Amino acid sequence: ARKKAASLRRTMVELGEADEAELQRLVAAEQQKAQFTAQVHHFMELCWDKCVEKPGNRLDSRTENCLSSCVDRFIDTTLAITSRFAQIVQKGGQ
Repeated sequence: ARKKAASLRRTMVELGEADEAELQRLVAAEQQKAQFTAQVHHFMELCWDKCVEKPGNRLDSRTENCLSSCVDRFIDTTLAITSRFAQIVQKGGQ
């Protein structure tokens, strides 16, 4: 009976550790989502301030091109940074 109780306690501790690890993973994922959302909002503000001189019902072609270029630069930069971080992580894991 004592062995069974000790085994049960050990199993409960292991489950608690697994749940804690899963919770930490979920919190980290939510933090990444929040950080990404904040970056997108910041980027949108920058592009808006840079490209839109006078808001109206429609975007003129110059404003549309400016916004498109701004978005493209943002995506290219984000991909380059993400790729570089992945390289650093891979090198650190070897």
